[in-house]
Amino acid sequence: MKFIDLSVPVSPRIREPLPAKIEYATHEDGALQAAAVLGLEPEDFPEGKAWATETVTLNTHAGTHIDAPWHYWPTSEGKQARTIDELPLEWFYSDGVVLDFSMKPPGYEISAADLIAELDRIQYTLKPFDIVLIRSDADKKLYQDHYAFLHAGVSSEATLWLLDQGIKVVGTDGWGWDIPLNLQAEAYKAQPRPGVLWAAHYVGKDREYCQIEKLANLDKLPKPFGFKICCFPIKVEKASAGWARPVAIVEDGTE
Repeated sequence: MKFIDLSVPVSPRIREPLPAKIEYATHEDGALQAAAVLGLEPEDFPEGKAWATETVTLNTHAGTHIDAPWHYWPTSEGKQARTIDELPLEWFYSDGVVLDFSMKPPGYEISAADLIAELDRIQYTLKPFDIVLIRSDADKKLYQDHYAFLHAGVSSEATLWLLDQGIKVVGTDGWGWDIPLNLQAEAYKAQPRPGVLWAAHYVGKDREYCQIEKLANLDKLPKPFGFKICCFPIKVEKASAGWARPVAIVEDGTE
């Protein structure tokens, strides 16, 4: 059995609109902290050292994370949209399939016809609760300027087509599921109209589903299907998303 890490690190070096902040406390800092809490002196600890800790300031949509329906709109399918802590765990462990659009340029909008053609190329038929991953290789540009604008996105029509196949969880190695935000804004300014801004996300108003964003290493999967995806989100109370460390599980003999 082989495990393939599909996540990016939580890092302030990632140039994105929602950057992480990490404050590192050394073992010596830990001795000071522990001494203050326990009524001791720092030198009471071996060599003046105790615990090392980190304080992380992190938006739930920074790093590899899973969007809950609540992120898209207050309601979904006519009911209050569920938050990340309310979703069934069964959604987040299932057969995976990766669809390769790494040859498409940044900003390309993937259509339902594109999805169908790629599924035909790899000779795979989707089934309900498959976890569908979109590869654009944007993770290779993780530390570049404007990383958030360097992925191929998925159209609302293609998103709806996936949901019609019984899919509940989709994922991308891009910063977001839609085409980059700068292109959405440019298109809207040129011709203000519905269906331009955040169009694929807004599919969640009517159809309940989750998106994994900022995946990595989809190019390391040995085959486009025949593996499991495990991507349980962190249980953040009443949150619109939860951080995750998705892993592809490849059984022996399937590589």
